[in-house]
Amino acid sequence: MKRLFLRCVGLTCLAVGGLWLAGFAWFIQDASKASVTAPVCDGIVALTGGEQRVDTAITLLRGGYGHLLLISGVGPHVTLQHILHSQRESLSSPPTERITQRITLGRRATSTIGNAHETAQWARDNHLHRLLVVTAGYHIRRAVLEIHRVAPDLALVPYPVVPLALQAPLSRRTLFLMFREYNKFLGAEICVLTGLPDGREGLDGT
Repeated sequence: MKRLFLRCVGLTCLAVGGLWLAGFAWFIQDASKASVTAPVCDGIVALTGGEQRVDTAITLLRGGYGHLLLISGVGPHVTLQHILHSQRESLSSPPTERITQRITLGRRATSTIGNAHETAQWARDNHLHRLLVVTAGYHIRRAVLEIHRVAPDLALVPYPVVPLALQAPLSRRTLFLMFREYNKFLGAEICVLTGLPDGREGLDGT
């Protein structure tokens, strides 16, 4: 009886491990997919924390794919001028004053859950109903999941960017990043399926 039990446990562990590995392989492939043409939305939100996100969002704003742009998760001492200066090499030309007036810096978010709350509040304040969500391919699914959880009435269109690290053969550091992000995504999925509250972690109380 004990041997049968141990065998069942072993087989279950193998099955779960196999599913995890298959999901991880899918996650890496999915994160490496380039964005397709974006539809026109009410607004655009860029989640800070990685390369190419902000300049991609500004390019989309200038292209008329959204009327307003939120850059969520900006540091307390970072100004829009700092951001534009750091993005100058990526952008073909500096945004006009009319464009910069349509950009909001969100300073309260310190995590993806914080991004979700900040985005939801910004959308409500500006009466927006459909948003382009710009972040890294390995982060996009969890970001959309968390925003939808906080604001289920918002229509969300993912617009992933592919970091340079995913455009080259995977290094040990990149694999570790993917491993961590995949497990965070699974954790978010479990929270949604079980109905656990998201809390307000990662949202600065100031």
